Amino acid sequence: MLPNRLSAALALAVCVGATLAVTACGSSQAQEATGASTCPTAAPDKAATPEWTLPGATGSVAVSGSTDTAAPLITVTPPFTVTDTQVHTLAPGSGPVVSDAATVTVCYEGVNGRDGSVFDSSYQRGTPVDFPLGGVVPGFQKAIAGQHVGSTVAVAMTSADGYPNGQPAAGILPGDSLVFAIKILNATS
Repeated sequence: MLPNRLSAALALAVCVGATLAVTACGSSQAQEATGASTCPTAAPDKAATPEWTLPGATGSVAVSGSTDTAAPLITVTPPFTVTDTQVHTLAPGSGPVVSDAATVTVCYEGVNGRDGSVFDSSYQRGTPVDFPLGGVVPGFQKAIAGQHVGSTVAVAMTSADGYPNGQPAAGILPGDSLVFAIKILNATS
């Protein structure tokens, strides 16, 4: 069994946040290192021009990254599916490159491609989350590793890179493609 804090952080980072106690997941040490103790909670500007649009095998997605004051906007024309995981840098950061083995602090929002519903969001909670990249689903790793700290990225991931068997607690069914908008606040090796 994993230590309680690590269990909670891993589960939250892989999209089960709705069923967890969030306060155990956001590290004050990581938040102090980044200067960010909150994720913006204001609603996104629905008139914002998407920074990324992606037609899927079915459906489509359009993503506008977060701002200093507002959450990202992920608009899905369901059912959205992808056959290959796709990553797009919405806004490049200027910090160090995130290694595959890093522990990161991020703000993120996850949307289910099947129906366009938000299934997890640190933006809604207003609290960044930290976790080791080696402990999350492959699609999240693909989105973050190799990016610069400060970047905002979007990922549309296949079921195989997310939850091939589903994640009932988060409303994810087997075969669901997932979409995330992620702001990388900090990374440590």
